Amino acid sequence: MTPNSRTGAGRRSLATLICGALAAGGLAAAGTAALEPGAASASSHREAPLISGTPQYDNTDLYAFVSPDKPDTTTIIANWIPFEEPAGGPNFFTFAEDAQYDIHIDTNGDAQGELLFRYTFRTHTKNEKTFLYNTGPVTALDDPDLNITQTYDIELLKLKDQHLVSRTKIADDVPVAPSNVGKASMPDYDTLRKQAVHELAGGAVTFAGQADDPFFLDLRVFDLLYGGNLSEVGNDTLKGYNVNSLALQVPTDMITESAEQPVVGIWSTTQRKNAKGRFTQVSRLGNPLVNEVVNPLKDKDTFNASAPWDDAQFLKNVTNPELPKLIEAIYKIEAPAEPRDDLVDVFLKGVEGLNQPPHVTPSEMLRLNTSIEPAAEPKRLGVLDGDNAGFPNGRRLTDDVIDAALQVVEGELVGAANDLGDAVDANDKEFGASFPYLATPTEGSRGPLAEGVDSGNDVRNQLGDALRPAGAGGSDDTTLIAASAGAGAFGILLIGGALMWWRRMRGRAY
Repeated sequence: MTPNSRTGAGRRSLATLICGALAAGGLAAAGTAALEPGAASASSHREAPLISGTPQYDNTDLYAFVSPDKPDTTTIIANWIPFEEPAGGPNFFTFAEDAQYDIHIDTNGDAQGELLFRYTFRTHTKNEKTFLYNTGPVTALDDPDLNITQTYDIELLKLKDQHLVSRTKIADDVPVAPSNVGKASMPDYDTLRKQAVHELAGGAVTFAGQADDPFFLDLRVFDLLYGGNLSEVGNDTLKGYNVNSLALQVPTDMITESAEQPVVGIWSTTQRKNAKGRFTQVSRLGNPLVNEVVNPLKDKDTFNASAPWDDAQFLKNVTNPELPKLIEAIYKIEAPAEPRDDLVDVFLKGVEGLNQPPHVTPSEMLRLNTSIEPAAEPKRLGVLDGDNAGFPNGRRLTDDVIDAALQVVEGELVGAANDLGDAVDANDKEFGASFPYLATPTEGSRGPLAEGVDSGNDVRNQLGDALRPAGAGGSDDTTLIAASAGAGAFGILLIGGALMWWRRMRGRAY
């Protein structure tokens, strides 16, 4: 929690908006009365006991912003599977086939989703007789050497009070960008990424695949808030880890109620098929950090299974938060007075005059005013620094939500000016200038290639030939021997030993 510098004018911008909203009257009463039991969301890197054991279904982060290069469109990015170790083979990272990955849009502020984009996935295996994810260098998504592939469909569901009005398939059998196995397996990963960007009818664009985890922070915060010692703060703990991402860019008028009401609420969920064949919600995500540091252990699993129209059950976690008390105990920074009505306004209703829809029902989701143009030079603290195109007006990839949220929780908006932060101000990899904007995933093999396999008909090609399905030519012995050619002494000894063992076993009476 180190101090950060920024302009005083920027600090006043959001504080002025909030103070005006509070003065307008009745925030605490309105927040309590309108909230009903419900759901919420978070930067869910292992944020709840149950979901931490099933990473394929675990939302990690949600982003929503007006597309900087196409300002008549809105981009939504939702991530799953936290802490993907790039070299985590041989079973690399796939979306679950028994899950529905949903992106919800509230167009009118009633805490109900009027639009739902549903992603479902299928896995395809070319050769089940090998342990390899790919059997040779992969140069295209339809490369025969890419052994494990996934495709997906997208359905657009239109709802009224959570009752289905219509269902339309808007994408069918779209290929997923694979995990970035490494230099030998995927020598030009950028090409694979581009091939996974798919245009839909009506001007929408979709992407699904692996990406560098865009969330940046120092996770040592969970070591008793840096253990009372700020000297080590500033290490981006998520550097080098990947996630599985869904990115969707849509014409803004497709998701807004009208030009006069441009504010949308957005959250993502995962539904998993249970033993009875029914889908049950197991994860949900809107604003960052809610389920990590706002909800206590007793509420975390309930939080993941609930919905925005039921959020009253969690209201006390917002109005009487635990984090400021912990900071006061460890760092002697006085906690702001409770109840924290300022937090209700920012995180459950949206800021009046910025991203609060009329007649809003307080509920936990990202709220984005799509009529605010992208900033030419985005500021990492967003609205706190006078950049109204950033967090908490939606969330851009570059927004430093840890610092912004920490400063607000510590009373920035109620007179306790501060510049607290974790000293991690940017992602370790640069984001792209066009869709899907995410940085490419860190590759599995990050060292130099072994001597002698950097060109020509090297061991990578030989290995691919060796693992062709039966009937591709060559006997078992000669194919295996061919695979060893060029592999060096170790490869010859290894495969030769395997052949001797295989021949001995063939002679036994089993």
